[in-house]
Amino acid sequence: MDDLRQKYLDAIAGAGGEAAIEEVRVQALGKKGEISLKMRELGQMSAEERQSMGPKLNALKDEITSALAARKASLADAALEERLAAEWLDVTLPGRPRSRGTIHPVSQVTEEITAIFADMGFAVAEGPQIESDWFNFDALNIPPEHPARQEHDTFFMARAAGDNRPPHVLRTHTSPVQIRAMQARGAPIRVIAPGRVYRCDYDQTHTPMFHQVEGLAIDRDISMANLKWVLEEFCRAFFEVEGVELRFRASHFPFTEPSAEVDIRCSWEGGTLKIGEGNDWMEILGSGMVHPKVLKAGGIDPDQWQGFAFGMGIDRLAMLKYGIPDLRAFFDSDLRWLRHYGFSALDMPTLHGGLNG
Repeated sequence: MDDLRQKYLDAIAGAGGEAAIEEVRVQALGKKGEISLKMRELGQMSAEERQSMGPKLNALKDEITSALAARKASLADAALEERLAAEWLDVTLPGRPRSRGTIHPVSQVTEEITAIFADMGFAVAEGPQIESDWFNFDALNIPPEHPARQEHDTFFMARAAGDNRPPHVLRTHTSPVQIRAMQARGAPIRVIAPGRVYRCDYDQTHTPMFHQVEGLAIDRDISMANLKWVLEEFCRAFFEVEGVELRFRASHFPFTEPSAEVDIRCSWEGGTLKIGEGNDWMEILGSGMVHPKVLKAGGIDPDQWQGFAFGMGIDRLAMLKYGIPDLRAFFDSDLRWLRHYGFSALDMPTLHGGLNG
């Protein structure tokens, strides 16, 4: 019995891996293992022999089982130590630098515009980007023969044969939001409507999808003088210059009467745009007093209320303020160019709450 015990203890101590340990276990304790066979011989012994050999065989079986488990655990610990040594990581080293995201110029300028008009009491209004023909054109006093209603200028939604619903378009301006806001809130009202708009155009200064912000103010005694003050205050705050001079040129828009294009005094000396100085003028937006028919479409009595509206391109404002030469760069360029123009996350509240930083 002592020789058998020593034989397997030595075999266990010499096992170099799990496979070798399993082989020793089978030889000793498997169905045909040496110790298992001796356990079976107990049934052929006399009572006195069983009483003597039984405890010894059980003790041997337990000892070999414990030795097998201990050796297996020892090998596992050794393997873990070897792996830890090979995969060692110095946690005191400085972390790898991670590049920070940047806010897109269109998003940043939208936030800037919203904050400026909020200080003047304008709320933000939103509407769907797929609009009915009525909201996009009819309610804004745009006649059926107007060029904007042609397919080469406007994206019309596809319609199946027999579909008799009113035509729908990708909105060509955010003016439909003004109609929806008037219908929902009534008068008096003061809102801006920033958002995406769509037109069939593509070159250095035009893209099929771009961004606009429009403003609307309705009250009993609003005049062009109020419009001029609002736009001057906006330009001072947005371009961060004190000396702002605007020029109003008579124009025509179906939804305003009278209507005016608005130019801002500037200079282009050295190829650099400077707002508020020089002898040049640059058009930046369109504006006017809201047409009575548009007020009626919005559910407001034009005999009791009047107001002004204006609209400008957010993308173009971003180009002017930050010196970005090509509108297409906003949408189809490697966005690493953002760092070239110094854009980073804004540490200021956004339209959606929280910080962009």
